[in-house]
Amino acid sequence: MVDSLRDQLLKAGLKPSPKPVAPAHGERVAQAPASRGTHDKSGRRDASPSRGPGAARVAQRGRDGSPIHAAGKPSPRRADASQEEIDLARAYALRHAQEQREKAAAERIAVERARLRKEQREKAHALVQGKTLNRADAELMRHFEYGGKIRRVHVDAAQLHALNAGELGVIQLDGRYWLVERALAEAVRECAPQHLALLPDPGAADDADEFGAMSDPA
Repeated sequence: MVDSLRDQLLKAGLKPSPKPVAPAHGERVAQAPASRGTHDKSGRRDASPSRGPGAARVAQRGRDGSPIHAAGKPSPRRADASQEEIDLARAYALRHAQEQREKAAAERIAVERARLRKEQREKAHALVQGKTLNRADAELMRHFEYGGKIRRVHVDAAQLHALNAGELGVIQLDGRYWLVERALAEAVRECAPQHLALLPDPGAADDADEFGAMSDPA
């Protein structure tokens, strides 16, 4: 009788593989823990999310949260909004720069005007120094308008007549009003016109004081 193939293999020295032992009733076969992430060559676990459906949803959004289309670009609506924000920021920056330039120009003009006023005041001081005609015993008051208000200067009868006739003038300096000769008043008008308070026309009548000359009650 011809030996079977199994008997021939046994004679050749080959042993059959052992059959798996069935677990006893109530026992569980130990299983390897499921992998929760990949590991690199050093053995550290890669914490990157798995490539499941959730990962696909994450990959479909950009860094700013806008959805990514098939071409890998943000949605057109988000791109339009970003461009509007950029244009608005640029407009604000240009406006701020223009305001700064205007402010700097206004400051330069104010500084220049202050310098000119100071220079003119110093020239007027130099012209009238020691040449004023005010008298401490003057009893009359000559009224006139200057700077939008009614002002006054103390004069005697002869000075009042000369002032009304245009032979004298009044200069304002340091908050006071100084009576001076007409030529000196004209010189002040040339270099510092804002300091000329009163200079009637030559040959004017004695009643040129429209407010009326009054005696000083003091």
